[in-house]
Amino acid sequence: MTKLVWDAVGDRRFETGVDRGVLYIPNPSGAYDSGFAWNGLSKVSEKPTGAASNKQYADNQVYLNLVSTEQFEADLEAFIYPDEFGQCDGTIEPEPGVAVGQQSRKPFGLSYRTLVGNDVSGTDLGYKIHLVYGATAAPSAKDFQTVNDNPAAIAFSWSISTTPVAVAGYKPTATITIDSTKVSATALATLEQTLYGTPGVDPALPSPDAVLAMFSGTVTPVTPTVPSYNATTHVITIPTVTGVTYYIDDVVVTGTYTLTTGQTKIVVAEPNVGYTFPSGTDNDWQYNY
Repeated sequence: MTKLVWDAVGDRRFETGVDRGVLYIPNPSGAYDSGFAWNGLSKVSEKPTGAASNKQYADNQVYLNLVSTEQFEADLEAFIYPDEFGQCDGTIEPEPGVAVGQQSRKPFGLSYRTLVGNDVSGTDLGYKIHLVYGATAAPSAKDFQTVNDNPAAIAFSWSISTTPVAVAGYKPTATITIDSTKVSATALATLEQTLYGTPGVDPALPSPDAVLAMFSGTVTPVTPTVPSYNATTHVITIPTVTGVTYYIDDVVVTGTYTLTTGQTKIVVAEPNVGYTFPSGTDNDWQYNY
């Protein structure tokens, strides 16, 4: 490892936006096998709660610090919502177009996408898919105003809480997030086909166990080989390793690289999509002439 560097080219990552909202209604067995496009979804404010410190004292000092269970909550805003969301918002339609309010609220699942960007690729770098399970919408205000000289569309909003669902090997969870810049493109495509449907196959929200199974073993661990350096000729030889790309000054380098008098260069290895370095792997090396 070398000295830490802040704001290097390509490392200024950020997230923005929200799109591709999908509402999932569970069947009587609890499986989310019906999905509906949520047009007009404009904002998702994630608000985890819990994880509060509860210190225990003994011998006139802090003996241990217990932390409460974390819960996932969020606020949703949208200009419109799927008709199917009515049953989740406490309304039932006994006849088409006739809605009866103050009814039982049905739980639902949700997926939405946020964009991932950096200083080089902008928002084309990738995206994250957010999955939410066991959500329940609380009653919320709806503001209807007269049309005036500054018209604006009504923004509906809901506060949601969640009930975590089981996931093998981990504590129950209500959320899973998938980062397209780190996962297998093939596994990601499989997940998206499930979430958004394909011709003849309805969209569905797979269980956490099913999501983890889609990605299990799809990213290959790889360890970068250290470039060799000839101190006599001052030539750096870049190795060829499947799944690894080497950079000098943020430019891809292959074959050999010759230093000139007084030069100092750092070779950085990065895993390609579908590959990952084991934790703690040394992936940069400095060479001096």
